[in-house]
Amino acid sequence: MAFCGYAQNVDNRIVIGNTDSIYSKILNEERKIWVHMPDTSGNGLYSKKKYPVVFLLDGDQFFYATVGTLQFLSEANRVCPEMILVGITNTDRMRDLTPWHDTTVPKDSDLVRSSGGGERFTAFLEKELIPYIEANYPTAPYRMLIGHSLGGLLVLNTLINHTEMFNSYVAIDPATYWADQALLKQAATAPRQKKMANKSLYIGLSGSLPTNVDSTMMDKSLSTVSERSDIEFDRLVNFSSSSGLRYYHKYYDNETHNAVAFPAIYDALHFMFDFMALPKINRDTVTTAFYIGHYKMVSQKMDYEVLPPEDLINGMGYYFLNKKCLRKRIVSFR
Repeated sequence: MAFCGYAQNVDNRIVIGNTDSIYSKILNEERKIWVHMPDTSGNGLYSKKKYPVVFLLDGDQFFYATVGTLQFLSEANRVCPEMILVGITNTDRMRDLTPWHDTTVPKDSDLVRSSGGGERFTAFLEKELIPYIEANYPTAPYRMLIGHSLGGLLVLNTLINHTEMFNSYVAIDPATYWADQALLKQAATAPRQKKMANKSLYIGLSGSLPTNVDSTMMDKSLSTVSERSDIEFDRLVNFSSSSGLRYYHKYYDNETHNAVAFPAIYDALHFMFDFMALPKINRDTVTTAFYIGHYKMVSQKMDYEVLPPEDLINGMGYYFLNKKCLRKRIVSFR
């Protein structure tokens, strides 16, 4: 299996990933995935390096933008770690991304006829896809799930009902209204009953918060059901803050439903890994203990050992040599 990050091949093409597939006994079908590996993967120097994994629903729609965002934020900017991206392409989106069949619409509606297979799809993720990725790719024990619209609905259902599957969850314009707001009924009690310490949730919503929230919540018309559902879910999560869930949500005033995914993923990565970047320092006075302490803290947050990037250590060494600070020395981080 060939791993590809950003690389230029013999045909002068820029390759950002490779396609892979797995046969699912649970879904009784072949499932295609798109996989992006970080630039450093496959390099002999990094042959033993492990990477956190992002699982992206609607992978065929959001793969390219997410690859670029991860690459931009993880390299020189060090906002987030280098990560493997697994884009899950669709076969029957309505079936896979809806945890419940919607009985509020006509049964013969083409839009929802196959809905309600979300739990089977979640079982596919947990019992087949995640083990396959971990067996065939150099993964670290940190996983993120990202979904948009119905995918966002599945993300929230996974957080509530299968909390331990992922470390962090990103729901973008989630369809919280689905199936007569079935998710809200579960969210009303589940977060208070479960401990979600070390779990993070970011929700990105297109449009603006209604000017008069109380008036909107009293409006029972179909035209406001999406807004009402989002507001109610936010209230439920905040009411259940004792669960330990790390949570943030943001409205994107100038973004449409389809366009909001790109800025939301960018901001979600900033939120999830706001502890990752080194603070501003004076390199003439900083000690190795500072770096050791920082990456110990990062390791605790990520729940596995995270070592400083090789280029950071090299840069420190060359800086001290150029400054003729021969008393400065780099020690082992292990």
